[in-house]
Amino acid sequence: MTRFGRTVACALVALLLAASATAQWGRRRMPPRFPSGEVTHRLFTFTRGLYHSSHRERGGQGWYTDYPDADINFTIRLSELTTTPVGLAPDNEPDHIVVELTDPELFNYPFLFMSDVGTAYFNEAEVEGLGSYLRKGGFLWVDDFWGAYAWDQWATEIGKVLPPGHYPIVDIPIADPIHHGMFDVTEVPQIPSIQHFYRSGGTQTSERGYESAEVNVRGIYDEHGRLMVLMTHNTDIADGWEREGENYEFFYRFSVTSYAVGINFIMHAMTH
Repeated sequence: MTRFGRTVACALVALLLAASATAQWGRRRMPPRFPSGEVTHRLFTFTRGLYHSSHRERGGQGWYTDYPDADINFTIRLSELTTTPVGLAPDNEPDHIVVELTDPELFNYPFLFMSDVGTAYFNEAEVEGLGSYLRKGGFLWVDDFWGAYAWDQWATEIGKVLPPGHYPIVDIPIADPIHHGMFDVTEVPQIPSIQHFYRSGGTQTSERGYESAEVNVRGIYDEHGRLMVLMTHNTDIADGWEREGENYEFFYRFSVTSYAVGINFIMHAMTH
């Protein structure tokens, strides 16, 4: 294990033990928590984008994938591993919201996250809303979409928002500073869903076999070199957050590095 891995592992083990002594966020379903209109964006708020799906991918649930526990667990760990101030909702959960891409409230939240985007379809109003958000300083991270078909679907939809002739998709190499912020990440891991982990007996991480064997980290930059869209393809970083307390081996193999990757990305998004 690398130095960053040992450091994060030690911190997270202590935090996980403390959490299990009280309560652990378990897998559950809940309706989307939309913005209330209150000003919370002075603190970090995990913001998830709501989109419509044109079809269903194996193992995916559209915009709802990994919601809400990934959002909640990541916010908890961000507050524990960094000095980032996070807000609390009225029920004392870490604040997290779901925003429609046409909602003006979107502009109050500089960070936006989406899962399973290989099923996304953006209508004309959503194209306009998301495009305006990104060009005016917003940051979008998309995760957990696997294989060539899902990639092509996503590339088509984001191309409607940010035309590739002006905003090309490019690979982000591991030498890029985004991977070496708070933690020195030498490889973005391929993290399978925990269901795939169980089905394969922990021996396979690629959910689409040879078609998704390689993790791709890609981005879209504006004309000033600011990263607007970050894409982690052929990996499920957020499942490392959502399922952190469900399996000892899964936690050590995947959750530790998923938090290091996620915190680096968030810190980059919030400071650039």
